[in-house]
Amino acid sequence: MGYEELFPKNDLDGWHANAAKRFASPFVDAPHDRIDVDPIILSHAAVACGYSIRDFYEKPELGIHCVGYISELYDLLPVTHWFFSLPWVTELGITLEYKETLPPVSTGPIISTPEEIEALEPISKEDLKKGWTLPQFFNIYDYVSTNIPHTLVPISYGFDICGASSELVGVEEFIMYTFTEPDLAHKLVDTYVETSINGADALSDKYGMAMLIVGSVLANNDIFADEQVKDYSADKMHYYVDQCFRKGAGPQVFYHLCGNHETSYKVFKDTLVWSPFNVLHIGYSGQQTFPVDVLKSEFQDVTTIMGSVDTKLMINPNPAKVYEMSKQSLLGGRDAKKGFILGTSCETPPYTIPGNLLAMTRAARDFGTYGTW
Repeated sequence: MGYEELFPKNDLDGWHANAAKRFASPFVDAPHDRIDVDPIILSHAAVACGYSIRDFYEKPELGIHCVGYISELYDLLPVTHWFFSLPWVTELGITLEYKETLPPVSTGPIISTPEEIEALEPISKEDLKKGWTLPQFFNIYDYVSTNIPHTLVPISYGFDICGASSELVGVEEFIMYTFTEPDLAHKLVDTYVETSINGADALSDKYGMAMLIVGSVLANNDIFADEQVKDYSADKMHYYVDQCFRKGAGPQVFYHLCGNHETSYKVFKDTLVWSPFNVLHIGYSGQQTFPVDVLKSEFQDVTTIMGSVDTKLMINPNPAKVYEMSKQSLLGGRDAKKGFILGTSCETPPYTIPGNLLAMTRAARDFGTYGTW
């Protein structure tokens, strides 16, 4: 029995048709319905369907079908996604292992000398096709194309450019290199970036496009000063997106700046590549969710922006508090020039309380209906 036999069909004429128009609203300047809600659902979808976190990552076709199905329950995005934080690293030599309650994690660094770093080379497109990551994406997108084609958006991930690179030597060692041997730190990041570009190139060869998701997670103000965030993250993200576009990937881009970007947010506006179809999301400023008024004033001229509800609230049995934070985010950002999306400050926790997700969509219906402000 295939996974598709476990799920009823989505309501295509009702929910999906309406959600698709809503999803397109910010990019085509045709307001429809209400502000969209994207709480970045990954393994929560599997948990909500009765499976485990490990099932989501170990059985990608099941995981992505859960996302497509459970999105209708919460009236979320009409498209599917499936990913983890360390794409492409296996081809560079890292071993990943599955955990019961986590995404696949590295078993440890594989490089211990500067000479090994100097010898690194990006993995070619042809070699990626023989690897682990790219065939996995091919399999899940082919599965979606066959079984839930109305949700298909092929996506390629550069994701946390800095963080993924650091896994090769270990995070602490990588941070040390950025201070003591910056050329080696750049070599690590550049190798990962070029490999990720080749992955996007291969995906666009097969599907005619590849939406890009790229982030700055390790490179945040808890670790680095603004200048280093620019050097090791923002500049690399610019190069990644520019090269992916030149090879046929895009033009959709989701920029995810996770962690504390209290001051480093300033380095991104004049550095990143902006297309007509991009979304920018910043998680935190210090210990608080990133202020939506700053997000709007700084970035509304160049991108659709995504405001946040603190992910810590999503496992707190207090839907009223989630509703109130959603309301404040919506009121602050809903009139952004290039559109607004309500999200969570990072991935929805796997054991998120369903009532809290309802609170988010309820707030979007109450305070995010186009034409009422």
